[in-house]
Parts: sequence; C-alpha cells; structure tokens
Amino acid sequence: MNFYQIIAQNFQASIERIALCVDEVAEPIERSTNMITAGLLNDCKIISCGNGPDAALSQLFTSTLISRLEHDRPALPALSLSSDAANLTAIGTSSGLNELYSRQVRAIGQEGDILLCISSGAGHNNLIRAVQAAHERNMTVIALSNNSDTELTTLITSEDIEVRVTAARRPTVVEIQTMLLNSLCELIDRSLFDSYTREN
Repeated sequence: MNFYQIIAQNFQASIERIALCVDEVAEPIERSTNMITAGLLNDCKIISCGNGPDAALSQLFTSTLISRLEHDRPALPALSLSSDAANLTAIGTSSGLNELYSRQVRAIGQEGDILLCISSGAGHNNLIRAVQAAHERNMTVIALSNNSDTELTTLITSEDIEVRVTAARRPTVVEIQTMLLNSLCELIDRSLFDSYTREN
C-alpha cells in the first residue's frame, strides 16, 4: 500500500475543495462576524455545541475566544456545551441524549445570546432541539452545517445565519469548518480590537 499516494491525494482533494468553497462561505462568515461582534458589544455571550469532532470544534472556538487566537486581548464570553462531562452524563442519563444541549440552553441562554451549532455530519436530534430551545429564548443561531444535514437547515430563520460546507467526505467538512472558525475568530478580533495586526 502506497501511503504517500493516499496522503497526497487527500491533501490535493482538500486543497481543491477549500479553494472552491471560498465564494460560498465568505459572505455568511462576514455576517456571522458582524452578528457576534454586535452581540459581544451588547454584553451577550456565545454558546456553542456539536457532536463528536464537532464538539471538539466547539471547544476550540470557545477556548480561542476566552484565551486568544494570536494576540493578547480581553477575554470574550463564550461557553461550549460539549465540554462538561458531569453535565452531559447527568442530562444523558436523566433526560436522554436528545436533551444534552437544549436543557443547557434553556438553563443559561438569555435573549440576545448567540448559539453556534456545528454539524459536520447527518442530522442529530440534540442539535435540532438546541436550536429550537435557542429560538424559545429569543437567541439567534449560527449554524455551521453541511450538505447532508437538511433537517437543521429547515430550522434556520431569517434572523439566523447558515454557513454551509459542501464536501463529499466528512473529514473534509471538518477541515474546512476548522478553517472557518479560525477565520471567524480572527475577524472578531479585528472587529473588536482595531490594533490587531496579523503575524505571518
């Protein structure tokens, strides 16, 4: 088995998909930046969630906002619903897996807060219920979705934003969503802290 060829093919396929999706995601990422920036300036918080690799992306995004991307700056209020094992296991055993995130959203979500829902695979009921709970709390939703998650798309309202990544393989979707979140964090920093200068 030629591992080099497999690696090269995977890299080439990802590079091509990334290049092709820029025009699809640039505008919703810009709108997401503006929505999050406005929310933060109004003392709102950003709540994120996802399953599996998407939970890891949720934690990456949250840790970047609380800590930093590249430059020192004040911490930004963000919370990942995927990171507290005690909460997740308590809710899972008492209320079921479908309520993992919606129960937390109803507990801590407030009007004006933003829910970032990350989905790189097929629809998950716990994400759908989290979006529904966010709407009940008069929160807006940013959905990082994919071409196979059509049910999540149906919940997006005119006040929400969907950033859809189209790719044949889930690993490619995760790769692109990671880049999108890093770009989103940089744009938030640039919008809130105009002294931000990028280091190459």
